[in-house]
Amino acid sequence: MNIAIIGGGPAGFAAAITLARKKYNVTILEKNSSVLKKLLLTGNGKCNYFNNVQRVDKYHSSSDIKNIITKENIDKVNNFWNELGIIPIVKNGYFYPFSESSSSMKSALVNMALSLGVNIVVDREIIGIDEINGKVKVTAKSVSEIYDKVIIATGSLAYPKTGSTGFGYEVAKRYGINVVDVNPSLVQLITDTGMESKWKGIRSHVKVKYKNHIEEGEIQLTDYGVSGICVFNISRDISINLRNSKIETIEINFVPWVLSDLKEFLDERNKLLTNRDITELCDAFINYKLLFAICSKLKIDTNKTWDGLSGDEKNKLCNNLTNMQVRVVGTKGYDFAQVCSGGIDLHDLDSNLASKNNPNLYFVGEVLDLDGDCGGYNLTIAILSGILVGDAIC
Repeated sequence: MNIAIIGGGPAGFAAAITLARKKYNVTILEKNSSVLKKLLLTGNGKCNYFNNVQRVDKYHSSSDIKNIITKENIDKVNNFWNELGIIPIVKNGYFYPFSESSSSMKSALVNMALSLGVNIVVDREIIGIDEINGKVKVTAKSVSEIYDKVIIATGSLAYPKTGSTGFGYEVAKRYGINVVDVNPSLVQLITDTGMESKWKGIRSHVKVKYKNHIEEGEIQLTDYGVSGICVFNISRDISINLRNSKIETIEINFVPWVLSDLKEFLDERNKLLTNRDITELCDAFINYKLLFAICSKLKIDTNKTWDGLSGDEKNKLCNNLTNMQVRVVGTKGYDFAQVCSGGIDLHDLDSNLASKNNPNLYFVGEVLDLDGDCGGYNLTIAILSGILVGDAIC
C-alpha cells in the first residue's frame, strides 16, 4: 500500500513512523525546503513536548473528545517518544528533551523515519487532491502521483512563516467536510489601558481572569498589551469572542499572594514601615514602573505616604492592584499565534480520523478542530492523531 502524507510536521511524522513500522510504503511531501520547521520554534527552541498533567479539560474542541483524550491514548504518545530514544527532563510537569534543544526532537523523528524507509520529499507544494477510481491523486506544481491513502497534515493558519496556509481546510471543504471557524489561539493580546508605553518590559506573577476562566503565572507587559502563558491560556476564548465584539475585558490581580484584604495588608505594612511614600511602601512586591503607571492613570501622587492618601485613593489603588479591569481590543493574530482553535469538524470524520465522504482521506494535527493549552498539549495532539491514523490504516 502506498500512502502519502501532506505536510512534514510532528503529526505527519508520527503517522509516517507508525505506518512504516507496519511495512507500508510511506512518502512525506513537504512544501518547505526542510521538514519540522515549526517544531524547532516550540518552547522557544527548547521543545516542551509533553505534560504530566493530563486531563480532558486541557484540550478543546466543539466535538466530544473524551474518546480521543484517554489514558490509553496518552500512554501511546509517551511510548512513542520513548521509542524514539528521547530522554526527558521534567520541570514543573513540563517535559523537554534533556538536551533542551528542539533540534534533538527533529533529529529523533527524521532519523527514525529514514531508518524505517520513509521517503521524505521537500520543496513539494501540493496544489490539488482528487479521488480517482478508489485511489487518491496528489498534484504538485510539476508532478501528479497516485496513492492508496492520503493523510492531510498541513497545519492550521498559525505561524504562516512556517508554511501554514490553510490548505487542509480547502481540501476538507471540497469533500463536503465542515470547517469550524478558525481563530488564533495561544496568542498575545492587544490592550488599550493607556499604560502600555509605561509598563512595557515588566514581568510579574499574577492571576488573570476572563469570565470564569482563571490562570496564574507570569505575565509579560508589552507596548501593545499583555503576553505570557497565563495570557495565552485565556486567549482562545477571547479570540473567538472578539469575532462578535470589538472589546473583551480581562481582570489582572498583581498581588495574588495577598489572601486577605489588600487595604488591610497595606495598613499593617504602613505601621511596620512608617513614613514611607507609596513607591517605598510597595517596593518589595510591585515593580516601581508598574506602580508609577497605575498611579499616573489614577492621578495619585506617588510621593505621598499611605496616610497621606484619601480613602478614595486607597480604594482605587487597591482595586487596580487586585482587580485591574483591562480592555482587550484584539490579538496579535495568526503571525504570532502558536496554534488555532477550530478546524476540521470531527463530526465529519470517523473514529479513525478519516473523511466519512472519502475513507481514503485522513486528517491529523493542527488542521483538526482540536487544540490544547500551553504546556506540550498541542504537540501531544499532533503525535496522538498521527499514531491513531497510523494504527487505523490497514
